[in-house]
Amino acid sequence: MTSAAAALPRPPGRTRGFLRLVMIEHSVFALPFAYIAALTAMFRLDGTVHWLRLLLVTVAMVGLRTFAMACNRIIDREIDARNPRTAGRELVTGAVSVRSAWTGALVALAVFLGAAAALNPLCLALAPVAVVPMVVYPYGKRFTHYPHAILGIAQAMGPVGAWLAVTGSWSWEAVILGLAVGVWIGGFDLIFACQDVQADRAHGVLSVPARFGVPAALYGARGCHAVTMALLVWYALATGAGAFFWAGLVIVAAAFLYEHTIVKPHDLSRLNRAFFTVNGFIGIALFVCALLDLAVRGLGV
Repeated sequence: MTSAAAALPRPPGRTRGFLRLVMIEHSVFALPFAYIAALTAMFRLDGTVHWLRLLLVTVAMVGLRTFAMACNRIIDREIDARNPRTAGRELVTGAVSVRSAWTGALVALAVFLGAAAALNPLCLALAPVAVVPMVVYPYGKRFTHYPHAILGIAQAMGPVGAWLAVTGSWSWEAVILGLAVGVWIGGFDLIFACQDVQADRAHGVLSVPARFGVPAALYGARGCHAVTMALLVWYALATGAGAFFWAGLVIVAAAFLYEHTIVKPHDLSRLNRAFFTVNGFIGIALFVCALLDLAVRGLGV
């Protein structure tokens, strides 16, 4: 009996379980665009990287995203339990308690607010504007077929907030980049939701794929990503981007084409590759190209 018990895998600790719950590694989707906005703002401000401010932007972004994901998992735990794809999530299986999840969410929120306060008064004053859509999003699938748009609005605030963190003032260029990010993420959320059509319809969960079908959702995602490219081009023109950034846009366009080639209405077998691998690559590739572009144009450390 003792040897058999010893052979069983040990349950993850509370912290590790919480980090798995919020999928902390997926911060890669939003962080690169916040960095692009922050570094571009620094380039325009005085041509120098402000490392402490960049660290605070990172802390704020990760804190807010962690809070949002924890709220999402807590609010959706009953829906997740009825969906075979999500029935193994930590709050459903009991690997993480609801109390622990709320504790982690509130700690993450406090970290976000602390980082916002350390950046400047405007960031702290506008912090609730960033928090509200993060909480509204998981409820969205209960009252609208377009919860993906709410997610897009929530994610669009990242680059805007990062620019405000550096300059303390409004920037329409940051709004353009924020819109690009929001439409991009809304588009790939359309793709991601396609795998849950049957479960969503069976349990009354609202989404574009559940309402209009998988083909319509994939066409919608293509349209979103076409708009994303147009907005990124507009951002490049508005900020006077150089050759490296334009090369990055070519890479992003190629990645979008690949993404929409491997996901088809009758074949979703490569959906995870499109969602996780390709979209993670898009953010990192554009950030690297933007960083090279700013360095060549004179951004110093």
